Amino acid sequence: MADIVDKSWDVQRRIEERAKRLGKGRYGRVLKMARKPTQDEYSKVVLITGLGIAAIGALGFVIYLVMRYGPNFFRGLFGVVGT
Repeated sequence: MADIVDKSWDVQRRIEERAKRLGKGRYGRVLKMARKPTQDEYSKVVLITGLGIAAIGALGFVIYLVMRYGPNFFRGLFGVVGT
């Protein structure tokens, strides 16, 4: 029983040490500079992200149309008779 208690105390110590070091090290400066975005910044990020998602979706749809109907279109365009 004491072995389980010792292991749990060891895990607890490691968690607390990691929490203490959270504000220091490589990412500490970034975390200290981070702030909540303003309403204007947030709306611009949402708009740009939405436009990017829509553009990627439209590109995917165009590729689908070319793959689905392109071969028959080019066969008819060049007069190739076949299956």
